[in-house]
Amino acid sequence: MERVNRIWIHPVYQEALRKLTTYEAEREFCRHTPEHFLDVARLTYLLALENGVAADREVIYAAGLLHDMGRYLQYENGTPHDEASVMLAGPILQDCGFSEDESAEVLNLIGSHRTKSDAADLPGLFYRADKLSRNCFLCPAQADCNWPEEKKNLEIKV
Repeated sequence: MERVNRIWIHPVYQEALRKLTTYEAEREFCRHTPEHFLDVARLTYLLALENGVAADREVIYAAGLLHDMGRYLQYENGTPHDEASVMLAGPILQDCGFSEDESAEVLNLIGSHRTKSDAADLPGLFYRADKLSRNCFLCPAQADCNWPEEKKNLEIKV
């Protein structure tokens, strides 16, 4: 997981995280925090194991850390955060030693993480993990959340 730790300490990543944390400091709803990023990675990896999907753990964790990093650009200029995250992640992946093929897989997971999918392939599992990572049943702002009811996790799911 050395390359994943390189992502974590990468200056572009840390600056994006700092900006995102600042923008979401007063956010009432789910924040995009390192805990969320790691929850998405861990859930994706577990789902891949449970579904017999061959997946590289470092690729999954890289995608988990990077999938929402462009969200600060959505706050700043309206760029959809999945597109902004792909744009920012490419050079970071290269700097951190990911191959072209690995980078392409990470960028695909990031770029498609908002596209609803029930498929049992890695992008479908990543999408599902992103949604499962939210514990709506514990959220004090649940009633005011703009997520559709069918997206909310109102009970513990496995």
